Amino acid sequence: MEKTQAYIEAHKQRFLDELLELLRIPSISADPAYAAEVKRCAEKVADFLRAAGADNVEVIPTKGHPIVYGEKIIDPARPTVLIYGHYDVQPPDPLELWDSPPFEPVIRKTELHPDGAIFARGACDDKGQMFMHIKAFEALHATGELPVNVKFMLEGEEEVGSDNLGIFCESNKEKLACDCVLLSDTSMIANDVPSITVGLRGLSYVEVEVTGPNRDLHSGVYGGAVANPINILAKMIASLHDEEGRITIPGFYDDVEEVDPEERALLNQAPFDVDAYMADLDVQALFGEPDYTPIERTTIRPSLDANGIWGGYTGEGAKTVLPSKAYAKISMRLVPHQKSDKITKLFSEHFVRIAPPSVKVKVTPHHGGEPAVVPRNTPEYQAAHHAMKQTFGKDPLPMRSGGSIPIVALFEQVLGVKSVLLGFGLDSDAIHSPNEHYGLFNFYKGIETIPWFHKYYAELKK
Repeated sequence: MEKTQAYIEAHKQRFLDELLELLRIPSISADPAYAAEVKRCAEKVADFLRAAGADNVEVIPTKGHPIVYGEKIIDPARPTVLIYGHYDVQPPDPLELWDSPPFEPVIRKTELHPDGAIFARGACDDKGQMFMHIKAFEALHATGELPVNVKFMLEGEEEVGSDNLGIFCESNKEKLACDCVLLSDTSMIANDVPSITVGLRGLSYVEVEVTGPNRDLHSGVYGGAVANPINILAKMIASLHDEEGRITIPGFYDDVEEVDPEERALLNQAPFDVDAYMADLDVQALFGEPDYTPIERTTIRPSLDANGIWGGYTGEGAKTVLPSKAYAKISMRLVPHQKSDKITKLFSEHFVRIAPPSVKVKVTPHHGGEPAVVPRNTPEYQAAHHAMKQTFGKDPLPMRSGGSIPIVALFEQVLGVKSVLLGFGLDSDAIHSPNEHYGLFNFYKGIETIPWFHKYYAELKK
């Protein structure tokens, strides 16, 4: 690996410049107005793959945004690693909370990133982490040290539910055939505490609509006699938790996996300062089930959150309106062995049931995904462990993530292979939020570590 690491060191500035170029493209998959930019980003990713040495690079259309594919097969007898990532990003709103424009990347030093961090939408999630794999592959290929076959499948719809990825995988099983999937869309505990994600929560995402009168009304004329859908919706959402933070939907916890004490103890080995946690968030107290630590509440326990609520008049000044409708978007994070379809059904039935007769309720499911647990006794996990130990100088801790990557369960179901979640971001990197950023240390450390994964994986699969 000496040649590869020397190549990386010699090309660091170019790698960074190319990433900044990619970050300037507003590939917002959720907004149809940016469809052309998403396609432009896919083409740029394909250009980078070709330049890195990949063969058979394609920008493959789907019913939504395209998938970028490329490969390098050095020997069919060697193991094949399928690299997954996504080039689409979350909407940057609210724009006024950004310290710099979201698609004009800048590098600033922070307390956690004294060497500097890239501030831009997609810097960490997932352009920066996806791009590490392209650059690591480039270094291995350029120096003749690539020890495995590599395939890339980089999508443009992760932030909107990956609706077309399952169809693509089902239709291209032979093209995607591999021994494992490697992805970096997760985080680690800290820059001096490396970790590997071994569990992900699933997701059920719905939108609710509450309708009262058949039109907006004057609140002075009708207020007090006609139910206000915003007031009703707020009460309904509030009723979804009890005073201790447990979710009140009947049957919601029926399939929840009770994690054994040994694994709970392992999870809580991660350094966690509750006072620093609250100070960072500027909150005076935390919320959740009292029998579980904050780490456990966000990883091995399910959750339910309103992600947005609106209705009536929200413009400048005052308008005394009693609205006809109120809306909310609600997400539920799931744990093994909960199923997203079942939870969506339980939520929908419950939400309709608790509505008073003064309103009508409509629940629209958006997307979902299944939770996943990655075993630690596999060659891919062991390769990741050895690779991180090589570059960080210490054993990484196994950790569970509170986030959701539904495609991990999809890959196992459709392709019949396990995934390894080798993330280098930090939870504090503000993904999905204003001022998203990704440390230069993390970007370069990922590029340095990934080649070691390929080396150790090739050895372990002999």
